[in-house]
Amino acid sequence: MGEYTFKLAQEPALSAKRDAFLYQVEAVDFVAGREYSAIFHEQGLGKTKIALDTALLWLQKREVDAVLIVAKKGLIANWQREFGIHTHINPLVLTEKSSHNYYVFTTPCRVILGHYEVVRKEEKRIIAWLKTRRVAVFVDEAVKIKNPDADLTQSFFRVAPFFAKRVIMTGTPAANRPFDVWAPVYFLDAGKTLGTDFRAFKRNTNLSKDFHHNPHLLEAYQARLAAVAAKLAKISVRETKADGRIVLPEKEYVRVNCTWEARQLEMYQQVREDLRAVIFRDGKLVEEDEEVILQRLLRLIQITSNPKLIDDSYSVEPGKFSYLYDLISDITRQNEKAVIFTSFNANSTWIAQRLKPFGSLCLNGSMPMAQRNDVVNWFLKNAEDRVLVATTGAAKEGLTLTVANHVIFYDRTYSLDDYLQAQDRIHRVSQVRTCYVYKLLMRDSVDEWVDALIEQKHVAAQLTQGDIDEASYAQRADFGFVEILRGILSN
Repeated sequence: MGEYTFKLAQEPALSAKRDAFLYQVEAVDFVAGREYSAIFHEQGLGKTKIALDTALLWLQKREVDAVLIVAKKGLIANWQREFGIHTHINPLVLTEKSSHNYYVFTTPCRVILGHYEVVRKEEKRIIAWLKTRRVAVFVDEAVKIKNPDADLTQSFFRVAPFFAKRVIMTGTPAANRPFDVWAPVYFLDAGKTLGTDFRAFKRNTNLSKDFHHNPHLLEAYQARLAAVAAKLAKISVRETKADGRIVLPEKEYVRVNCTWEARQLEMYQQVREDLRAVIFRDGKLVEEDEEVILQRLLRLIQITSNPKLIDDSYSVEPGKFSYLYDLISDITRQNEKAVIFTSFNANSTWIAQRLKPFGSLCLNGSMPMAQRNDVVNWFLKNAEDRVLVATTGAAKEGLTLTVANHVIFYDRTYSLDDYLQAQDRIHRVSQVRTCYVYKLLMRDSVDEWVDALIEQKHVAAQLTQGDIDEASYAQRADFGFVEILRGILSN
């Protein structure tokens, strides 16, 4: 057992309050024995518990003097709760206040919590602090640093070498595209696993419309993704719900095909005509990048959801809402709770207001953090609060909402990460009822293209993460979303 470089007047107990599942114990063994590693367990399988037990073990053995947990700002309170549930440690918290952070950095302590932006802001002071301590870092929801060119990511790259141990955590490592995994892994090992050339890695792992017509290109692509999975397996642990190591209730998917309100359809057709010439020329795609295409199509997505998002004079009920209302009526009649996800703050407010008879609450990114935490607590504790209307940006990660067993996607953008993370707020350890995931899709609309694109991102992510093999990928891969888009814009 090593020695701490500093002592506390009173050391906290470093034992865990609760036992871990066997697969979590195995993960702790893997992570604790390495200088750097990744916890890629699927969302809802207790990555936080693995991180806490690993941190306790490192502190017990005095392999590190302190532990820094980096999380998204909205999840700091959740981490504080988890420390209280699983450990005897009360961590210090970095904030936006420089004077407060000076106190944190100069006060002997074993665990510090901080959000991503504060790491960037305090980069120089963090590096100075790390030079005097042996510190392990756990980076939660590490896809936050998936863009290697972003200033935030570059800041993390610069501080990385000064940590004694580094761990990244996410249930969706290939968050939207396989190349999203590169930057978080580069933070761990400076390119030892996936190389130092991000652009080359992106070219080799990016989806292409050409695969639809060229099986040889698709076969080569599959092999490259499988090779990435093999490399990741050497530095990571991943458990999925399909592995059967822990039994969760079934999760059933329900597609709800919706019909248009008359004025809504007229608005959609007008915008579609304007976009057709921008996206296609002579029957061919003008823009190759599906994400860029989707940004152009955002107005169509808003219209299929609620035309009021782009035209405040729209005052009638959009087509999807009657289907949503019927769903919520059925769910609450069974004394069950539901979480409704939308991509738009204004929509969350509008929907929650119209569902007030069912005890609806609103949670979105425009609300102060303290208010968001209050809303979550009300939903968890009060039986009369039966519907939570949330934006994916505000509630897709870190929250355990297993008092509900229904998730409804009123609308979706292209984000696979949003879709997977959001639905598993209810499908996680402690859930005891069958879970239902509903997708509300407007017939013959951009919703169908988004649905197809997300599915293809999902199977590519599964191959990259080692969840499926090449044969399974070949069976499920279908790049017909380009044809779907052509058809949708031509109707």
